[in-house]
Amino acid sequence: MSNSEGVPVPSPTDEFHAFFERHHAELARLAYLLLGNPEEADDLAADAFVALWHKWDRVRAADRPVAYARGVVTHLARSHIRSRTRERRRITLFWSRHAEPAEGTDVPAVLDVRQALARLPFRRRACVVLRHALDVSERDTARALGISTGTVKSQTSRGMAELERLLKPSELTEPPARNVPGSVENVLTLRGEKAGRYTW
Repeated sequence: MSNSEGVPVPSPTDEFHAFFERHHAELARLAYLLLGNPEEADDLAADAFVALWHKWDRVRAADRPVAYARGVVTHLARSHIRSRTRERRRITLFWSRHAEPAEGTDVPAVLDVRQALARLPFRRRACVVLRHALDVSERDTARALGISTGTVKSQTSRGMAELERLLKPSELTEPPARNVPGSVENVLTLRGEKAGRYTW
C-alpha cells in the first residue's frame, strides 16, 4: 500500500505487529506486576493483544495508543483478580469444614515487594506499579486507569506509604557497599535491575 506520492504506507496489520514488538515486553511486565504469576501474566498479555487487535482502529486513533493498551491490561487484570478471589473464597469455604484447629500463633513470613503489592487495593497497586515500576507519567497513568491525575497522586502516595508499613527493614536495605538509601522506590528500582523475564 502506498500514498498518492508513491510512498509505502504501513497496513493496519503491519502497524499492529510493530506495536506488538515495541510494547509487548512492557505490557507483559505490567500484567505480571498486577497478577504476581508469570503464567497468568502470559495468558493475560495474549488476551490483551487479541482485544487490542479487535479494536485496532480505535487504538491507533487514540492520542496515546500505549496508554489505551495499559488500560486494557489493567481492566483484564482487575477482572482476573476478582474471578480468582471468588474461586479462592469457594475453595476456602469448602475446606474450612474439614480444617483442624491450629495451635499457637502464626509467625508472619517476611514479605517481598510482590507479596506486599498483592495486599494493596487494586487501583492503588496499579498506580504504584505504573508510576514507580514502569515509570509512567501521572497523566498517562490517569489515562490508563480512567481516573484523574489527582486520584493518581493520592492513590500512589497512599500505596507507597502502605508498602513502607508492610515491608520489613531488611527488605528496604541493600548491603552498605551499594550505598543505596532504604526506601520503597529504591527497592522497586533494584528489583527491576534483578530482572528476569519480566524485569522484576
